[in-house]
Amino acid sequence: MKKLVQFNQNFGAKLSKLKDVPLLFLRLILSFGFSGPALTKIKDINSIATWFESLGMPMPLLNAYLATFTEFFGFIFLALGFATRIISVPLMIVMVVAIKTVHLEHGFYAGDHGFEIPLYYFLMLFTLFIYGPGKYSLDHLINNKMANKEA
Repeated sequence: MKKLVQFNQNFGAKLSKLKDVPLLFLRLILSFGFSGPALTKIKDINSIATWFESLGMPMPLLNAYLATFTEFFGFIFLALGFATRIISVPLMIVMVVAIKTVHLEHGFYAGDHGFEIPLYYFLMLFTLFIYGPGKYSLDHLINNKMANKEA
């Protein structure tokens, strides 16, 4: 049993050196996931506003612009790892609104248009909000340059 515990500790220590890789993958997958909806909204914002109105959203045109703006800059910022914690908050709000207005009534499963995927996005964004973007990011590069200037 002692050898198993020791192996687990050693293995965990080695894996911890790769801790920034999953954060990079989370950012890139989320970026890709938000790019399609953002670009679709940009192409025909009025249709999005009409759809939002049909969902009973207040101020549908304003909300269409807010969602589009958030998703567009979200996918760019996430890909770059720039202002990751900041952009994660409005993107999480977009996911909560999507779950509440579109997906919740369909249940959990994505195949039934349920809230599974927006929930996963929310959890990935929450992870980035807590842990940050990792070292493979502009945030990390900027923070290092600022720290070096102060030293």
